[in-house]
Amino acid sequence: MGSFVEILKFIEESRICKALTDRNRCYRSHVTVFWNSAHYVEEDKAIHSVVMMKDENDKDIDVAVKITVGDIRRVLELNDKDEDPIHVPERLCKGLWFRMGYTGFVNETAYHKSKFSKPYKFLVHFMVHALGHKKGGYDESVDYVMNIITCLILNRPYNIS
Repeated sequence: MGSFVEILKFIEESRICKALTDRNRCYRSHVTVFWNSAHYVEEDKAIHSVVMMKDENDKDIDVAVKITVGDIRRVLELNDKDEDPIHVPERLCKGLWFRMGYTGFVNETAYHKSKFSKPYKFLVHFMVHALGHKKGGYDESVDYVMNIITCLILNRPYNIS
């Protein structure tokens, strides 16, 4: 039990605690409407979309929304920068995974959380669910999630946003 307490404390003290634990309610229908009209504009490096709101007369109106990386950093309080790396040397990651008790093959494109020791298995599980983009197959962690975990554990800069 003690090692799980340490992992929970680590998550609470990490720079991504708010991104992982913030519980704002967002309805599926709102998310669907947002992404149905969303498109990326390269010139201002932002996602543009249209959402529906009520005006002062309780009438539905369409409102343009623009989301930038800066907005994501500010809202989730990630404390990262554009110049922070988005890739970690593979050798560094693999060395850390072995120190985390990883017993699987390290020359794969996906890493199985079941191959980590129990407390780290919990950390990987938490991160895969919170930061992964998959709808299933939660036993596997992709390389960018493992890069984030590596940088968090080693307290290195990483451009999470």
